Amino acid sequence: LLFVVGTVSCTLFLAVNSLYSASDDVIELTPANFNKEVIQSESLWLVEFYAPWCGHCQRLTPEWKKAATALKGVVKVGAVDADKHQSLGGQYGVRGFPTIKIFGANKNKAEDYQGGRTSDAIVDAALSALRSLVKERLSGRSGGYSSGRQSRESGGGDKKDVIELTDDSFDKNVINSDDVWMVEFYAPWCGHCKNLEPEWAAAATEVKEQTKGKVKLAAVDATVNQMLAGRYGIRGFPTIKIFQKGEDPVDYDGGRTRSDIIARALDLFSDNAPPPELLEIISEEVLKSTCDAHQLCIISVLPHILDTGASGRNSYLDVMLKMAEKYKKKMWGWLWTEAGAQSDLESSLGIGGFGYPAMAAVNARKMKFALLKGSFSEQGINEFLRELSVGRGSTAPVGGGAFPKIHSVEPWDGKDGELPVEDDIDLSDVDLDDLGKDEL
Repeated sequence: LLFVVGTVSCTLFLAVNSLYSASDDVIELTPANFNKEVIQSESLWLVEFYAPWCGHCQRLTPEWKKAATALKGVVKVGAVDADKHQSLGGQYGVRGFPTIKIFGANKNKAEDYQGGRTSDAIVDAALSALRSLVKERLSGRSGGYSSGRQSRESGGGDKKDVIELTDDSFDKNVINSDDVWMVEFYAPWCGHCKNLEPEWAAAATEVKEQTKGKVKLAAVDATVNQMLAGRYGIRGFPTIKIFQKGEDPVDYDGGRTRSDIIARALDLFSDNAPPPELLEIISEEVLKSTCDAHQLCIISVLPHILDTGASGRNSYLDVMLKMAEKYKKKMWGWLWTEAGAQSDLESSLGIGGFGYPAMAAVNARKMKFALLKGSFSEQGINEFLRELSVGRGSTAPVGGGAFPKIHSVEPWDGKDGELPVEDDIDLSDVDLDDLGKDEL
């Protein structure tokens, strides 16, 4: 059960060991209530994105509850199980746990909380943010959307990140673009389009920020740009289509709230994003930071460079990179080391001195691991990781119950290995006949 991921396992885990309950002053947030509770709220919110299995989150929990009680009626304090609700975590760029965000005047521009993990530090930060919010209101500056109604009444002035496209500009912007485009075809008189407008505008801003502009939200007035409407068979409004380079456009048939739109955009982004980094274990920091930040870290021990040369090693690394790409949505960490460089680590993972290349998937929070039993190939590794992702496969405790000492080593320079240089022995003064007699 150690490696089970997905809704079923998270639900079972929460039932047994939820970090928060209804009796706390911490408000549990989910994709179903986040928009209404936080985004459309006039209140200042502090939101923790956590995973139930994360040790740092467990240590923060009593402090977070204490802060929530102290701030009751003044500042809202919430928590999102981002392991269970990965789309919500992804929407706000959560890459490690716990992540704390402050949702102030402009709910679409959440700030990262970088302060201490004590209730005193959290309360101080909340009151400081509250003071800024009140000062902004006093000076007459509005922080953006507090509700969809406000945006529509203000004439949709926040559409700055929605790209308006026309018959003339569409092809050069969209068709040959390396970016992903979500395009809304609308009619100015359409009521559903007017309802969508503030959601689309808010999503455009958030998506631009989260994807560094790699996913773009656009709009086409189909009553004016009839060539485009005809080309894409637009029959009703609003119609949203997704355009990706080299593929036929597909209809977006998801929800119409900003959180729905953002979640789909981030899925599209992750589909097109580069795979996670593959790091060599050159220090304890590399191992700890990677394995602590991810649910699983996949560690490969590759043969010594003298056994494979650079080309052989690169072929193994290529296999790992392909698997990292295939499983990138799992947000696992990926590491490798050379046989013998971290012999204590090898022993703790049951590899220990033979059978290279080898691979172990380690769950650092429980200090358990599973070993690749099949071949170190795309097919063998894929089968191994697929089994783990559905909760199958045998596991064992890491030797000693913790990671052993990791040695600092020089990173591989990408070259073939060289045998150590030995001193030349001058045999000119040695009487080989005498040596032979002594041996006899």
